[in-house]
Amino acid sequence: MFKRLVTAAVTAVLIAGLGACSRGSDVHDEGTDQSVGVDRNSGSGAEESRPGPATTTDASVFGLRDEVRHLAAKTTRATRPHMTRKCTTATHRVKHTKSSGSGSKRRTRTWYSTEQSKSCRQVRNGTETYTRVVRPERWCVSLDNLGGDAKKDDVWYQVGRSTYDAAVGTDRSVRMEFTPKHSGC
Repeated sequence: MFKRLVTAAVTAVLIAGLGACSRGSDVHDEGTDQSVGVDRNSGSGAEESRPGPATTTDASVFGLRDEVRHLAAKTTRATRPHMTRKCTTATHRVKHTKSSGSGSKRRTRTWYSTEQSKSCRQVRNGTETYTRVVRPERWCVSLDNLGGDAKKDDVWYQVGRSTYDAAVGTDRSVRMEFTPKHSGC
């Protein structure tokens, strides 16, 4: 009986939580004629999910599209130790015994075999040149009248590729709503 009550309570909490979190990807404000909505899950799926700065936002923001900015990845040549795998084999003699019979008629047979073992480890073998990413590729969108407040202009957000493409495809001063990856650019 108690187990059923606990299960029912957990189910009710999960349903309430999921119901509060679910929302459509295209949000239209009744006060404007145009709306562009991009959800985190929409788009081509080509966006990478990598950890970024500590200013991560999960809330959806809206405002009038101002400017867009694409920052290409910045790379440099660097060197690092070249590691190779070095393996050594070893052989050791193993003693085997087999007993048969019992009491005074007990016999023990002994024989030896050679078994091989292999152990490997990483060792440094010179250096290698590689391309180091100094700054990853970023897509940014600037919003005016953030959250409907006329005083909050030119607020930059780092967004995914699909959100950036949607912003490029719209005119300036068109209402946009999206979920940014990070604030700032």
